[in-house]
Amino acid sequence: MSSFLTKLGIGKDKNKEKIGHDSVKSSSVKSNKVTSSSGSSHHHTHTSHNSKLFSSEKKKDSLKEIKEQNIPISPIPNSSGSTPTKKEIPTSKTSTTSSTKQTETPLKSTVTTSKIPKEVEPIKEERDEVKETPKDKKATSSASAPPQPTVEKKKFKLDDFIIMQTLGTGSFGRVHLVKHKESGKYYAMKVLVKRQIIESKQVEHTINEKKILETLDHPYMVNLVGSFKDNRNLYIVLEYVCGGELFSYLRQCKRLPNHVARFYAAEVVLAFEHLHSKDIIYRDLKPENLLIDKNGNIKITDFGFAKYVPDVTWTLCGTPDYLAPEIIQSKGYGKAVDWYALGVLIYEMLAGFPPFYDEDQMRLYERILEGRLRWPSYFDPAAKDLIKRLLSPDLTKRYGNLKSGSADIKKHKWFSEIDWKKLAEVKVKAPYIPPFTSEGDASNFDSYPEDHDPYGLPGPDLYAEEFKNF
Repeated sequence: MSSFLTKLGIGKDKNKEKIGHDSVKSSSVKSNKVTSSSGSSHHHTHTSHNSKLFSSEKKKDSLKEIKEQNIPISPIPNSSGSTPTKKEIPTSKTSTTSSTKQTETPLKSTVTTSKIPKEVEPIKEERDEVKETPKDKKATSSASAPPQPTVEKKKFKLDDFIIMQTLGTGSFGRVHLVKHKESGKYYAMKVLVKRQIIESKQVEHTINEKKILETLDHPYMVNLVGSFKDNRNLYIVLEYVCGGELFSYLRQCKRLPNHVARFYAAEVVLAFEHLHSKDIIYRDLKPENLLIDKNGNIKITDFGFAKYVPDVTWTLCGTPDYLAPEIIQSKGYGKAVDWYALGVLIYEMLAGFPPFYDEDQMRLYERILEGRLRWPSYFDPAAKDLIKRLLSPDLTKRYGNLKSGSADIKKHKWFSEIDWKKLAEVKVKAPYIPPFTSEGDASNFDSYPEDHDPYGLPGPDLYAEEFKNF
């Protein structure tokens, strides 16, 4: 549940924490970070359209268990077989989007090592999120114009909706399941409190995320439907994805079968191609930010760290387990970091844990820079080959960054069974169909107290100038 919020940018996930200034996510709601003295934990922190279903301790214990044992693959249910019920998935009633605020200052090192830059310090939270640093302001060039809105978004007002249950909560507000009165359609509506955004200094990032969402329209992304504002709040209306997070199903199954991981990875490839064609880098790939729709297809959510980058950027931003070496080393980077993250995702789906996982965050960074991969015995040889090519620290050898671009990835033997044309047309049957009873079924989300302030109250707009471009 909290992940829905984290992805929408209301808060952070308790488990995968980010580093950086880009904190407001709008494709799905984000959960809050949970402070932990032990360092990074497996569940990447930040919330999505669905909130996180696991507490930080359970996630940490779950990851240790998976890593220390060769747990057999649990069968993946599909539409013709039994599907898991919510009761079968351990849940946490704590919203990953509601507790901690993201750090807004550059990171400083407290560890002496020649490999790790001085800007990076261990984040005392699980799956920390890295936020944007002032260094990044010099990164963008005017080589090309930012992408313009491609699809006309609907104009709404608060009275157009029946506000239903809360799907998740976060630092800046919460995400609701809502029903459009006229059409009867269900949406996820993120409500962001202006005052809280001002206090967290996230005005620019909130507006930037909305602008990026306005340029995107893809079947494997949570798409923006519309937005509006009143004197107190900002409202972002998104597609409602009822199936929950990939993370929840991955934890339930321990690890995914080869063909299931390949299906999800292929849909991510197509989504990244669309983003990169607009010179937008995603920078926040992880299972918590992948939602599963009613048909079993992936929907990437949470575009709070997405950025228009026509050339290079220097932002220290992302989730530690998924950071490419060049980000940790404070080097200029581009779209290649997304392809690196794809390699991490494929490994995590197949193994149940990320390739360089370590509870100590500084040791995690060292392992990423060392690049030594350990392979479980059950890994498919073709998958190993592709992962090695995606995780190459040498940018001149990393797949996705070579002359042929993403074509090298799509032509790789691990993807030989993928019909890319049919997949792009959403004509490939998914290996798993999530359980749901109706379009507005929210059973894959936790329940939250409806203790928010009333919306739409009359009064002065104290922050009209700050949000005039929203």
